[in-house]
Amino acid sequence: MTDIKAALRSQRIETPSWAYGNSGTRFKVFAQQGVPRDPYEKLSDAAQVHAYTGIAPTVALHIPWDKVDDYADLARHARDLGVAIGAINSNVFQDDDYKLGSVTHPDARVRRKATDHLLECVDIMDATGSDTLKLWFSDGINYPGQDDIRSRQDRLAESLAEVYDRLGEGQRFLLEYKLFEPAFYATDVPDWGTAYAHCVKLGPKAQVVVDTGHHAPGTNIEFIVAFLLREGKLGGFDFNSRFYADDDLMVGAADPFQLFRIMYEVIRGGGFTDEVAFMLDQCHNIEPKIPGQIRSVMNVQEATAKALLVDRDALAAAQREGDVLGANAVLMDAYNTDVRPLLAELREEQGLAPDPMAAYAKSGYFEKIAAERVGGRQAGWGA
Repeated sequence: MTDIKAALRSQRIETPSWAYGNSGTRFKVFAQQGVPRDPYEKLSDAAQVHAYTGIAPTVALHIPWDKVDDYADLARHARDLGVAIGAINSNVFQDDDYKLGSVTHPDARVRRKATDHLLECVDIMDATGSDTLKLWFSDGINYPGQDDIRSRQDRLAESLAEVYDRLGEGQRFLLEYKLFEPAFYATDVPDWGTAYAHCVKLGPKAQVVVDTGHHAPGTNIEFIVAFLLREGKLGGFDFNSRFYADDDLMVGAADPFQLFRIMYEVIRGGGFTDEVAFMLDQCHNIEPKIPGQIRSVMNVQEATAKALLVDRDALAAAQREGDVLGANAVLMDAYNTDVRPLLAELREEQGLAPDPMAAYAKSGYFEKIAAERVGGRQAGWGA
């Protein structure tokens, strides 16, 4: 149990700045009280998540949603709050020029604009001390014949190579994939295989990020995780959940058993290290922002604790003997263990409240920001 507690103390989960802003469905963005009006206030909210969980010390930025005049000052502000800037996320999907694509657009001018934005994000990494650039492209086509599929892959490769060459020492980029949306016929980075192929060609500074909501129903995500770890190409996770097509629900909401299986493969494959980034990527549409992030962090913690409880020697023995039910029972015994008392005890040992949700609710922080953050423009999908 001592080893399990030590492993849990080392876990780090990054929260996304955009989770603290207003969001909603495709039809409506729902405003809430106390929502941040700038990146500085987003960091203040993220610091609350870290204060009550103890394992969320970094915050991902999204450019241009988190654009400021002085990124070094923003990084100092983060440090003053007890957190730090994490991954820098690019945005090449919210400009009219990108209607037909960004880095894969048939027009060289648009491709240049998109690639320049990615290079700007590396500049921001330099200014903030971030070591990770996260790339997601909405690029694709809606109709057969709309554009040449192979040519779009060539354009993508060209842009990625230019960004790769710009990366400094100790920096990397993570290439995300998504089955569909908004492209309906052919998405340019639709699956882990496409992302993996591009990253292999580029080199060790290019890795794949697995968004747990970006797969077809029934996809065995833990197989993907195991494969990418085996090949040294798993760079990190975007943790969220979905029931149908979108991916903005809290991690573990749809299938907590899947999250447990994923975390077991991470641990078994040697991925429970600082080299694999554990990031949240979700928007809180109807639930309050900060509690939504606290609960998400706790969900990952609980899945991790259960995965650490798997008796790997007993599992290996059952697998060698071909004991199908015995092997499955080893996993199920760990999954069915209530780890909440263990995590509460761990938090108390770290000087934290045993129940982060209850502690935050009693803190009065929400009432404070609801009263103070009146006027101005609340942060959301466009800011």
